Amino acid sequence: MNSDVGTASDGSRAAEARRHRFLTEPRGLRGLLSASQLVTGELDLEKLLRRIAESAVTLVDARYGALGVIDSEGRLERFIHVGMPQDVVDRIGDLPRGRGILGAVIESSGPMRLNDLSADSRSVGFPEHHPPMRTFLGVPIKVGGQAYGHLYLTDRANGPFTDDDEDLATALAATAATAITNARLYDQARRAQRISAALSNTTAGLLESVQSDAFTVLVENAAALTGADRAYLVTPIPDDTRLRIAAVRGEGEERLHGMTIPRTDSVVTRAIDGERGISAPGTDPPPPLGAKDQRGSTLAVPLTVSGRTVGALGLTRGEESSRFVSGDLTMVSEFAVEAGIAVALAQARAGQQRLELMEDRARTARDLHDHVIQRLFSTGLGLQALASTIPSHAEILEEHIGAIDAAIADIRTAIFTLQTRGPSQGARQRILDVVTEHGSQFPTAPRVALSGPIDLIVTGQLIEDVIAAIRESLVNVSRHAEADDVEVAVAATSADVTVTVSDDGVGLSAPPGRPSGTANLSERAAAYGGTFSLQTGPSGGTCARWYAPVSTGMSE
Repeated sequence: MNSDVGTASDGSRAAEARRHRFLTEPRGLRGLLSASQLVTGELDLEKLLRRIAESAVTLVDARYGALGVIDSEGRLERFIHVGMPQDVVDRIGDLPRGRGILGAVIESSGPMRLNDLSADSRSVGFPEHHPPMRTFLGVPIKVGGQAYGHLYLTDRANGPFTDDDEDLATALAATAATAITNARLYDQARRAQRISAALSNTTAGLLESVQSDAFTVLVENAAALTGADRAYLVTPIPDDTRLRIAAVRGEGEERLHGMTIPRTDSVVTRAIDGERGISAPGTDPPPPLGAKDQRGSTLAVPLTVSGRTVGALGLTRGEESSRFVSGDLTMVSEFAVEAGIAVALAQARAGQQRLELMEDRARTARDLHDHVIQRLFSTGLGLQALASTIPSHAEILEEHIGAIDAAIADIRTAIFTLQTRGPSQGARQRILDVVTEHGSQFPTAPRVALSGPIDLIVTGQLIEDVIAAIRESLVNVSRHAEADDVEVAVAATSADVTVTVSDDGVGLSAPPGRPSGTANLSERAAAYGGTFSLQTGPSGGTCARWYAPVSTGMSE
């Protein structure tokens, strides 16, 4: 009996000593209060997550710590780690993906403590260059009753993690859950503001630009909204298995704009079919836009205009940037929905303008036929009568009569063009549109010279490459030439098409060849068996000449 009393007394004293340590030691209640103050004082979600991990490491005197955020499917979405030198992180490579012990913690509903990580049967070991870790403590973070993530702590300074450490980490996780809730609400408010600003800029840009530039306006604002290294819009090609990059801003835009790509399985091509998503680096096939996409992160959402999916809005970040997360996907999806409405309104506005233009052209054609041609015809008849009465001036008068006949023929051709031009844009109109689009970049609008049966010859993929050649050449001139006078000439024959862009700028800064930014023009021409050259112009400046034969049938 006395032995039992002594045992109970010893247990009470041990419990009392534990409570005293918990209340007085820095790693106890005071440490928890300090950590809680640090955590609850931060509203930026990314900074908050790192601060939680740092506070947890300090609180339980661990060497390494991390906070893993899981997605809606229970997979590890983000992994914020502290305590490990950056050079070691670089040597390790890819971050954990939620396997082994980390996966076991995700699947469990409570804390997990291990005295030896390597001895646990669920451990899958460490990758090469990873520092050794022995003791382990994992604690869940639940927000609104749902698992949000977990705290992972390893290598306690003085032996295995204790009950006190588990209680402290659990309490910190509860405080962190409240802080995360507040930060997410704050992040949602900021996100709504950013979406609103991006949509305002998009709508303003659509109202100011021509219709062909609508997608460019959209990707520019999508890139600004997310801080993406590249934003692009990919559209399907009718009756073809390939896709076309209709607009692109960011890394490689000159090379990629207008390019056709195969429809391989990727997060972007799946978005065209209506499935939004984020690529998983190392497992999900990247879009075929460049080597960097394979190592970075890609996000894609469908773009729907007037109830029809017209393409996919894709965004990429390089391996040096942070990966896209579910919050980014939600933000871009909301932006795409509203932007699709703005594009639809812009297209409706452009359609109304085209209708008004067609009506104006029809009215002009009637006036030319009913008034101008009749007056010229009457003048020609008068000159013929005058020539018969004044034989000495008959030869000169006949020349003027011939000039009047030629003018009447030209006017009739113009009337036919005005009356038969439909709502679809031919090559001539698209060339004029792209020159107009970039004309504001120069002191005076570029001159345009079009000759030959351009609308008949320049069709299909060929018109896309011609437009790309003009656009890229004008961009190069605006960036490098410091030109005042620019001329764009497009000449088509039954056998070939030639695009010439000349300027009066500073000229070539290096010997002619294939300078950076123009190699893509050579590749586009070579696909037809053609050539691209960049030379000093006859009167100085620079002359870019893009030539492609059309006898191969590639224009179809």
